[in-house]
Amino acid sequence: MSAPLTLDGFRADLAEFLYQRPEEVDLDGSPLDAGLDSLRVVTLIERWREAGVNVTFVEMAECASFAEWWRLLSARHGEAGRADS
Repeated sequence: MSAPLTLDGFRADLAEFLYQRPEEVDLDGSPLDAGLDSLRVVTLIERWREAGVNVTFVEMAECASFAEWWRLLSARHGEAGRADS
């Protein structure tokens, strides 16, 4: 398992796929409007699963913004931590 997912790490992951710097990522932006295709989303999901966050493509697709993605991921990451204790 890789390092736990943080907001900074989340922004860095998004920036990599959006060809931006992490500080340029607009969390209020829409993943669809940002140009993330399904293959990139699946790749991000797999990366985040390695960090201990269990989410599905459908759950991510239902989110309208990167901020909603982060809320979902951080909630799931907390669930993973509680399940391991």
